[in-house]
Parts: sequence; C-alpha cells; structure tokens
Amino acid sequence: MRNIYRRARIKTAKRDTSANALTRESLSKPEEEESDFERRKRLQKEVLASVRRFRASDRLNREAIHDRNALR
Repeated sequence: MRNIYRRARIKTAKRDTSANALTRESLSKPEEEESDFERRKRLQKEVLASVRRFRASDRLNREAIHDRNALR
C-alpha cells in the first residue's frame, strides 16, 4: 500500500497536479479501454495469424537428422 501511495505522489508531481485530479482523470476514462492482458492477447493472435502454417512434413526425417553431413 505504501508503494502505491509513493508511486501516486511521484506521478502527481510529474504531472504537476493533485491526487484528486489524478483520481478523477483515471475514473473518467472510458471502460472500453484495452487492458494490458487484452492487448497482449490481441498481439498474440496477430502474430500467430501472421505465421505460416506449420507442417510436420517440412521437417527433416529421422535419417536426415542423424546424418552427420546434413548438419554441416
């Protein structure tokens, strides 16, 4: 709790405002604002959609993996 209070005091000092004004501002933000979790989930979906489909047939077979010349 003490850490939250300290961070709030630092934030208000940087913005040259009061704790009440900071609280009013945070409460007046629209609730539709994307949370950090939602943002990360959306980004994960975007990355996964951009990755080409993985096919096991594209990988080396067992003999090719163990062939010493294939790794050089």
